[in-house]
Amino acid sequence: MKLTLGFSPCPNDTFIFDALVNGKMDLKGIHIEPYIADVEELNRLAREGVLDITKLSYHAFAHLGNKYALLHAGSALGNNCGPLLIARHELSDAEILAGPIAIPGRYTTANFLFSLAWPGARNTQEMLFSEIEQAVASSRVTAGLIIHENRFTYQDKGLVKIRDLGEYWEESTGLPIPLGGIAIRRDIPEHIQVLVDQLVAQSVRQARANPLDTMDYVKAYAQEMDPEVMMSHIRLYVNGYTEQLGSLGEQAVNHLMSEAVRQGVVSENTLPHQLFCPS
Repeated sequence: MKLTLGFSPCPNDTFIFDALVNGKMDLKGIHIEPYIADVEELNRLAREGVLDITKLSYHAFAHLGNKYALLHAGSALGNNCGPLLIARHELSDAEILAGPIAIPGRYTTANFLFSLAWPGARNTQEMLFSEIEQAVASSRVTAGLIIHENRFTYQDKGLVKIRDLGEYWEESTGLPIPLGGIAIRRDIPEHIQVLVDQLVAQSVRQARANPLDTMDYVKAYAQEMDPEVMMSHIRLYVNGYTEQLGSLGEQAVNHLMSEAVRQGVVSENTLPHQLFCPS
């Protein structure tokens, strides 16, 4: 059976999917066809139902729960790893509310967390995540919401952190921050959903056990990234939750979905009772 798999070129994704897409494990009759794109592009393709399996921002998943089920493996979720609001200098809440604020996509979890922290901020501009640092540095925007490896580089450009929205979430809820997960189409047979979940977990285990084996693939999509930044990125976003969410991870995801409903981001009818694929 052939299945398309969408994931980003970021080191955490190429790291965890190396074994799965590069013939380093037995896929038990499944043929995986990778599609690599920025996460907001993956969010868009999922809305169109193009991809069988895909990385999704948890914010985007809140709109797509009737079409996709979450895997228990593959998530980017943890502590002290949230998106950062950065600027050229310290800002007042009034300045943040006035904007404009660069965001890495309307349906990113980063934007959802920003809307929780500053619910009155409406003046936002969508940009590719890798362009936000420069937009802030060149004064095109008042501040920017950065994700991925940019959290390790913004200070080199003389920029300052206004707030870590992961810390904001953790202080508010006491839970780890769910950023992105792997989802599979609900119309795929359940036994295939279970198998894919197991294969993703195995790919994560292999990567964590043999990280050096993944480096050629990771570097192929992170050619301009400093090696230490690349490894810091992987260490931050790939952890025990990535191999298996577990009860605390699932609690965090369910709470984020409940917040999305409470804030009116999505209707309660949009989300099925069971968010996850069978285990």
